[in-house]
Amino acid sequence: MNAVPTSGNSIRAAFSYCVQQVRSYDYHHYLCLLLLPTYMRKAAFAFRAFNVEIARAMDVTSDPQVGLMRLLWWQDAIDKIFAKKLIEQPVARALSAVISEHKISKHWLKRSVEARINDANKDESYIPASIADLEKYAEDTVSTLLYLTLQAGGIQSTAADHAASHIGKANGLLLLLKSLPYHAGRTGRIPYIPGEVAEKHGLLVTENGRSEIRMDNLNEQLSDAVFEVASIALAHLRKARELGPSVPVGTVPVLLPAVAAQVLFDSLERSHFNVFDPRLGRGVLGVSPLWYQLKLKWHSWRNTY
Repeated sequence: MNAVPTSGNSIRAAFSYCVQQVRSYDYHHYLCLLLLPTYMRKAAFAFRAFNVEIARAMDVTSDPQVGLMRLLWWQDAIDKIFAKKLIEQPVARALSAVISEHKISKHWLKRSVEARINDANKDESYIPASIADLEKYAEDTVSTLLYLTLQAGGIQSTAADHAASHIGKANGLLLLLKSLPYHAGRTGRIPYIPGEVAEKHGLLVTENGRSEIRMDNLNEQLSDAVFEVASIALAHLRKARELGPSVPVGTVPVLLPAVAAQVLFDSLERSHFNVFDPRLGRGVLGVSPLWYQLKLKWHSWRNTY
């Protein structure tokens, strides 16, 4: 794990590290966070950098056990941070500072890393049984970050929490779809199409009592399955937007990731829901960085998400 200097500038260095990690590995959310009020920004970057750490844990090594050890380290680190023990790792230092300054729920941090651990522990041939399984994973890994940011901003609102839940699910589902080519190239498998959806579209094959998604002749059937999952994501996004008039003033900047979800859905739609279309990998979520930033700023100016 990377260490930070133990000088008086260590906390500042830790937050700088968080910003750079989010900018490097989660750029579309980096641009969202820049539009947060200053008093919420440091906490949001710490939470997103934490997510970068656990999301990449299994990808930065070819040995799954090493990746799992990284996740277990973070599970233990959260307990130590809340016990006010010093951990010389920059994201952990930043989280510790945020937790000291704001009332932050340990539950959401633990839930996020535990969802990643459960995913890492699954058999390599595992595919989720239903859309509900994917929605729960999206809730646990993406919605939790929005809940934490709302807490750091002192925002207590059932409507805001419900909107955050739907936005997290929408983002999570769409990002899982976008990641399918990466996982197919890395493992030779399609992991995040639910079995019920795969079977409906003729993608599921069973051999020796084990089910998997066909990798041959995927184009049309896979696009139909992707469209079905993406449509569920869009429904969550619409539900979140219906709650817009009920969320407190000042909540909208936290919910701007809804714009990212819409942009990604629109990019998938332009590619006819073919996740292997190279256009999806260009720019930011398939659009030019300038266009994406303009979309964010337009919504921010109008106080909408």
